[in-house]
Amino acid sequence: MKRLYENALIYGRLFTVDRPHLVERYNKALEAFRLPPTKLDRFDIDRTGFSPQVAEELGDFDYLDPAGINRRFIILTPGQASLPVVHTRFSNTGGLMHEFYTANARAIHALTIKDVIYGEIEDNVSAIEDIEDLLSIEQVQFKVLSAENVLAKAAELRTLVDRLKTEPDAWRDDAMLEQMVTLAQTTGDIRSNRLVPDQVVFRHSAFWTSHFGGTYVFVDDKMTTVICDADAPGFRRSRPWQVSYLDIGDHRRVFDFLSRSGRIDLPSASWLEGGGFIDHRADLALRGLVHAIDPDADLTAADPVWLQTFVSRNAGPIREDGTYPFLNSARRELARTGRIDIRDVPHALRFQIVRGKPDHHDAWLTNRLISEYVPRDFVTLYVFNKQRFYAEYERWDDGFRGFVVETLKNTYLTDKAGLRARLFGLD
Repeated sequence: MKRLYENALIYGRLFTVDRPHLVERYNKALEAFRLPPTKLDRFDIDRTGFSPQVAEELGDFDYLDPAGINRRFIILTPGQASLPVVHTRFSNTGGLMHEFYTANARAIHALTIKDVIYGEIEDNVSAIEDIEDLLSIEQVQFKVLSAENVLAKAAELRTLVDRLKTEPDAWRDDAMLEQMVTLAQTTGDIRSNRLVPDQVVFRHSAFWTSHFGGTYVFVDDKMTTVICDADAPGFRRSRPWQVSYLDIGDHRRVFDFLSRSGRIDLPSASWLEGGGFIDHRADLALRGLVHAIDPDADLTAADPVWLQTFVSRNAGPIREDGTYPFLNSARRELARTGRIDIRDVPHALRFQIVRGKPDHHDAWLTNRLISEYVPRDFVTLYVFNKQRFYAEYERWDDGFRGFVVETLKNTYLTDKAGLRARLFGLD
């Protein structure tokens, strides 16, 4: 992982905590979670407050996610709202945190001037033991606390202010007035500083979770669809009257669901040609085959002439794999007719020429699911499915890791938004 870290491909764009008062506040939150304080004087945090350095120090990368549910958070600055989420068991953790930051921006800004905000994203489930537990999560509530108890003091001051306004003789109560002055020294002027978050309950809709080897939950008006390993506990048994279950290994049924529910762009020249989507998939499919057939080949130096020679000399195994010949054939058909009839494509290859429909609210989740079926496209894997990308990276040899890192540096990191727009139509 060192090479990924050095090239900002893991734990990139985080906020560096190196000011003593912020380190102290972070430790107060850790202590509130009954965790030992960090001895580090410099570390990085993501949108949720997770720190890879603190995790390594504690020997526990789930220190903010101890049960894989009810995720904890630590907020030192409102600037965390724009950071990524680098470690999570649920794909929508980042989205829920973003909604919380957006809905309570004024309160978060005011509170973090003097205090650290911490707490849990709570739901009605305390442990995930089967699919029914996942289906039971319909909304979450942010339980918000602060180390210096600013929230409670603000509420107490508000009560005293209301007494002062409504009780005719309250201004004669010197003890109450002194208490108000003391509280205001901590909270500031609560008439201009909104210190209590307004919105703490948010809807929990479609998501991926790492539980049961990776589970996808898609929510439609009349039906919820669960896609995971068929051996997951509760598969086809939890709420069968309102939940459709698909084995993630069943390419045909998963594809039919995504197509029928309008979640994918079927192949057409309107989006495939302009962005070079098939060229991208074909190039990575071929280079992945090269590495599988000849692990010692230098992929970074493999130019088109070298690759064509390799294809000629290894026609048998390349034809047997089928992916590269199919993409070449699809490219020719698209150039000739402007379309590809998906009905003529084998089920196992259909995911090679589709993407999540960009204007669908599940576009990112859909592209994540598609990446499960096109693992040689490590760029798509990295963009949408970093957990699996990192797992795959651990299995690759050093030479292939070097090629992957160089490719991501020269394609994705140079223009992230451009690549997402060009290949996937995403803003």
